[in-house]
Amino acid sequence: MRNNVDAEVLLRLTAEDLKDIGVSSVGHRRKLLEAIAELRESSSAISAEGVKALTQVAELASAPASPTGAERRQLTVMFADLVGSTAISARVDPEEMSEIIRGYQNCCAGEITRFEGHIAKFMGDGVLAYFGWPRAHEDDAERAVRAGLAVASSVAQLRAPDGKPLAGRVGIATGLVVVGELVGDKEARERAVVGETPTLASRLQDLARPGSVIVAESTRHLLGDLFELEDLGPQVLKGFETALKAHSVRGEGRAESRFEAFHTGALTKLVGREQELALLLERWSRAEEGEGQVILLSGEPGIGKSRIVRALREHLANESYIPLSNYCSPYHTNSALYPVVGLLERAAHFDRDEHRRDEAR
Repeated sequence: MRNNVDAEVLLRLTAEDLKDIGVSSVGHRRKLLEAIAELRESSSAISAEGVKALTQVAELASAPASPTGAERRQLTVMFADLVGSTAISARVDPEEMSEIIRGYQNCCAGEITRFEGHIAKFMGDGVLAYFGWPRAHEDDAERAVRAGLAVASSVAQLRAPDGKPLAGRVGIATGLVVVGELVGDKEARERAVVGETPTLASRLQDLARPGSVIVAESTRHLLGDLFELEDLGPQVLKGFETALKAHSVRGEGRAESRFEAFHTGALTKLVGREQELALLLERWSRAEEGEGQVILLSGEPGIGKSRIVRALREHLANESYIPLSNYCSPYHTNSALYPVVGLLERAAHFDRDEHRRDEAR
């Protein structure tokens, strides 16, 4: 269980423990404490109310944490759609169409979950997903785009009963919303998202070509040069008074690293790292004299490790050497040679556009 509440720990739970587990109601906490006290005093059967209360404790202890109440969040919303589903349903049996939709939904769910997105709703051939709620990451926009590309690629591997490949399309937008308020009842109950962002994602999905991913300008600002984007210019979208810029995602970018992707312009002067930089330059001098050197530069994320490496390269601009840079990625954990592949692609100046032209021919 998530909170490791076993039979022994159960007997020692306090009101504060129940709050930590997620029992927010005072009345529920009182019932649970009475049931625990009853169980503590007697090892024999307890009342039906007590059994019900203890069952609640077990369920709360094992259930994943989930935000309660509405909250204001910056959210990246992804809307995926199966292209031509109406035409497909007109030429296949309803049971076959049900299997197609189920396979499509499973495909989308697998890719979205892989990038730690939250599937908010299945709407027939449409899938609505959130990146940034209930769990937020610093790179939710990037995760959403990677998930969108993966969905488009995976759906293309599916086949209709007549053997024709299926195609999906994805729209992604980022913005402030109010998320988390429960609306509806029973099967229709869901966490509502209030704001224009989900609508914008849906409209961008309508604009996308089969197999493509389109992102809003708000999402594009968060991506840096991580991806190759095609500017589609201002687009007139239903429900929006002014034309909004949109971008089509063509694939991963050519940036050497995440630092390079997000720092394409001039950098501010490096301050307060003179000692570290002097140490690196001193080790460089030793290496030039034939004395091999290895330096491990470590620290918390955002502390400036990549910035120091950039400063070292700037100091060595007039030196003759060949830099070899390998970068790991949390999104390619199943590809052990991914850093080496990236290094070879940059060294060989592979042109993805040329690869696409070859495929078209």
